[in-house]
Amino acid sequence: MLAAAEPEVAEALLLLSYPLHPPEKPTVMRTDHFPSLRTPSLFVSGERDGFGTREELQAALKMIPARTELMMVAGAGHELMAAKKRSDLPEQVLKEFLKFIRADMG
Repeated sequence: MLAAAEPEVAEALLLLSYPLHPPEKPTVMRTDHFPSLRTPSLFVSGERDGFGTREELQAALKMIPARTELMMVAGAGHELMAAKKRSDLPEQVLKEFLKFIRADMG
């Protein structure tokens, strides 16, 4: 990941449906760069995402030395937006991300 190699490229990251591992292959983790990530990161994931469960994501985020948060979207899978009544999701994510980055400003 670019931000792990060059942390100056971004002040914060918003990762939507991060593919932690391929579906049904939880041993093929995509986290090699996590220990090098120094950029605060907000991860947004669906509760039913086949690319990583809440527990798997929480464990993986502990590998990141920067501040992280996990926002779970109830009833959603990897696509986040496909479920009914999801029209407010972009606004919710933006609100959460702004709150997340403002926390670093003091």
